[in-house]
Amino acid sequence: MRHLNLDQLRTLIAIADLGSFSAAAQSLHLAQPTVSLHVSELESRLGVPLLVRAARRAQPTPAGAELVERGRRLLRDVDEAIDAAQRRHAGLEGRVRLGVSTTGLVVDLLPPVFAALSQRYPGIEVSPSFVGSEGSVAGLQAGTVDVAIVSLPQPAVPGVRFTPWLRHDMRALVPAQSAQWPAVKRATPAWLAGRPLIMNEPGSRMQALTMEWFARAGFAPRARIEHNYDTAMRGLVEAGYGAALLPLLGDLATHASPRVRVLPLSPRLVRHLVIGQRANEARDGPAARVAEVLLAWSPERAQAKA
Repeated sequence: MRHLNLDQLRTLIAIADLGSFSAAAQSLHLAQPTVSLHVSELESRLGVPLLVRAARRAQPTPAGAELVERGRRLLRDVDEAIDAAQRRHAGLEGRVRLGVSTTGLVVDLLPPVFAALSQRYPGIEVSPSFVGSEGSVAGLQAGTVDVAIVSLPQPAVPGVRFTPWLRHDMRALVPAQSAQWPAVKRATPAWLAGRPLIMNEPGSRMQALTMEWFARAGFAPRARIEHNYDTAMRGLVEAGYGAALLPLLGDLATHASPRVRVLPLSPRLVRHLVIGQRANEARDGPAARVAEVLLAWSPERAQAKA
């Protein structure tokens, strides 16, 4: 058998570095006979002399020097492997698949959240998938998503738990003032229902939320254009194709332009985002670490630090 014993290899390297069996024994906190036994067993296993022994000095043979050089790399790799395994067990390393909505607001939130994650847990790699709320929840159930940012309402899902995260007001983005779009202070369901609308696609949580808002006032408008990407929806508003109801954060003036007005909704419409996880997920695993940072982060805190 030619398998290496790592303790014996560590002993050989200590002798090469310190020059004597006694110094190596003291450094490794071993009895000197144990050090001698390590070397003799290692030489016997390999079938080659590894040290030249003098009265008070021990030096590696050419074969011993080769083994010492390669042994240093081997022990370093072993130490790194042990550290990686311990970090993985502690939830400090690993890959986390994050399911997120396609709305621009959620996409805009990701860079600062990722920055916070990389500072706190640099060993965790987050891979986002823009599959929407429904796809994210389905991924949690199927095991293809580890953490999800989804919007309410969500039905009770076996094996999945949701934790409240953020809430934000929906606003109406409308084309610049014209005969078709007169100046108003607030956008109501009645005012918007008779005008061309740009909405999210059927089946999305945003479309359901918008239609429920209209339905409570007795309206069921049809969209002129259906699209799930906020940036494209805003571009269509700028082009005068219609109005869109979108979640916005920060100073509303930054979302307005000479071709777009931002109006509050009356009655108010609030979108709620939650963090979804599998109920049986390890509480100290990488997915739990990502959820922890998400739940601790908020746009208000980020703005306060800026």
